Amino acid sequence: MASLTLPPAPTNPRQDAIDLHKAFKGFGCDSTTVINILAHRDSMQRAYIQQEYKTMYSEDLSRRISSELSGHNKKAMLLWILDPAGRDATILREALSGDIIDLTAATEIICSRTPSQLQIMKQTYHAKFGTYLEHDIGQCTTGDHQKLLLAYMGIPRYEGPEVDPTIVTHDAKDLYKAGEKKLGTDEKTFVRIFTERSWTHLASVASAYHHMYNRSLEKVVKSETSGNFEVALLTILRCAENPAKYFAKVSYSCCLQKMKFCKHYCHI
Repeated sequence: MASLTLPPAPTNPRQDAIDLHKAFKGFGCDSTTVINILAHRDSMQRAYIQQEYKTMYSEDLSRRISSELSGHNKKAMLLWILDPAGRDATILREALSGDIIDLTAATEIICSRTPSQLQIMKQTYHAKFGTYLEHDIGQCTTGDHQKLLLAYMGIPRYEGPEVDPTIVTHDAKDLYKAGEKKLGTDEKTFVRIFTERSWTHLASVASAYHHMYNRSLEKVVKSETSGNFEVALLTILRCAENPAKYFAKVSYSCCLQKMKFCKHYCHI
């Protein structure tokens, strides 16, 4: 999995569209109602709401939101009504081409997605912006960070539950030799294992590493790497071990920053 999911509560898209239209009417906008409706619907429900709104009022919901809301609320709601791949693509485009390049946000989005989600995201990115995500990543990143991101987006990793214990043990040994055992760090080994192995496999590698060397693989990554290369490795590892916990921590971190727009929250 790559995001938190909950069973959708029963909703009425037509009534939601009516309530949104009422919130937009009159002097000023009832932003609380708009946010309460959209924030409590999943992506499929929001898609139905947009269809109903378009049918009933001959107007795109996104255009009405853009004209009625402002600031962080506007930005968040415009992202929130997109489908997951479209939302990821939009945040990535801004992170890679905005006034301030945000490589941390781009890294966390890419490295918290499954191979199938990455494929859809790359296709959506190209369709929306007329450029390839790999090209923009190549323009904005360097070194091991760049190598890891490009490999992670390009390699079709297995997404199933099976692992090979022999390969797990071999990978744990290779990571030990590439990090703790030697002076300096063999980043190529970290890139190879973290980009070629499934999340289930990496979780098993982390468990084996701790059993074999009495140290968590996360602590090894923190001590052996730095910067956005470290962010990428940690994001992959944390999603492999416990994706729900990873996204919960992202949500909590954004709640602590509630006075500023948090694009990290919008990609959950």
